[in-house]
Amino acid sequence: MEMNEKGKHRLFEWNKTLTIIVLTILLFISIVVAVSIGPVSIPFRETVYIFLHKLSIPVDIVFEDKHAVVITDIRLPRVLLAGLVGCALAISGVTMQGLFRNPLVEPGFIGISSGAAFGAVLAISLGLTAIHQAILPLVAFLGAIFAMVLILLVWRVTNSNSIALLLLLGIGMNAFFSSFTNVLIASSSTEQELRGALLWLQGGLEGTTWEQVKIVGPIILIGSIIICLFGRSLNVMLLGDEQAITSGVRLHLVRNSLLTIVALMTGAAVAVSGIISFVGLVVPHMLRLVIGADHRLLLPASMLTGAIFLMMMDLISRMILQPVTLQVGVVSAMVGAPIFIILILRSVRRG
Repeated sequence: MEMNEKGKHRLFEWNKTLTIIVLTILLFISIVVAVSIGPVSIPFRETVYIFLHKLSIPVDIVFEDKHAVVITDIRLPRVLLAGLVGCALAISGVTMQGLFRNPLVEPGFIGISSGAAFGAVLAISLGLTAIHQAILPLVAFLGAIFAMVLILLVWRVTNSNSIALLLLLGIGMNAFFSSFTNVLIASSSTEQELRGALLWLQGGLEGTTWEQVKIVGPIILIGSIIICLFGRSLNVMLLGDEQAITSGVRLHLVRNSLLTIVALMTGAAVAVSGIISFVGLVVPHMLRLVIGADHRLLLPASMLTGAIFLMMMDLISRMILQPVTLQVGVVSAMVGAPIFIILILRSVRRG
């Protein structure tokens, strides 16, 4: 029996390692493809050599300087930010689904996205974006955190430990902030304000800079790594609160820690990208069909797959209607919604 358990553990570790290696390779390929394709097409091999050159690795090929500028200064920041946002939304979606024991939950359900939307539209309406370009993501991030703190305070006031009640409070808070956001949009004084608000709400990565990558990168990467350490706890929590407590899980500490990390990561992601839907729903469902529901593997796999998914969605948004660029949030919904419906129908048939 003991040998059997050891064998299962070794098999799981092997599958986990292999899955992460494969996804890491696919992530690198996705980065190369995404930065190579555009109005100025750059050969994949040249892109790889430019990467190696920027990493101070000597290469025996001559590449055009203008191609290096296009890749490193224009496309690479946008592609990396898309990967970071996809990573944050996917792993946050898995975490929320584990906490609420509901596969249809995503971070936006507890008011984080609507709080960020209210903050961003408020900044646009007050003309704060004219002061500095960092004002918009900063106010959006503060709005997301404010919404999350408000929900948690109301939940604590109720003296209830029901996670279902927290979800209901989040849905109500979503409606609350969305109503104020709609008021601000309806009272926009100029067409520019209205257009700016609507474009942000659709989700986009235009005008991405290295500064944005450097600001949100540490928040998302460190938060994702910390969440991955809670894989076993989330597995046990799926069995119910009593089972989790008897198994040694410090339920309140784990739950509050994960909710806080998810709020910070999602707030940072939404602040720089706007509202992007379906990543936190589609990616976890696809992965569960392929690798199972064990969070010890599902969490790190979601990090990598979410990054790949949104990079490809951003590439499609840039290329599908050239020279017109669609918002990545629109493309994500167009692609993600049918996939999600198909996955639900397959689950029903299997059930």
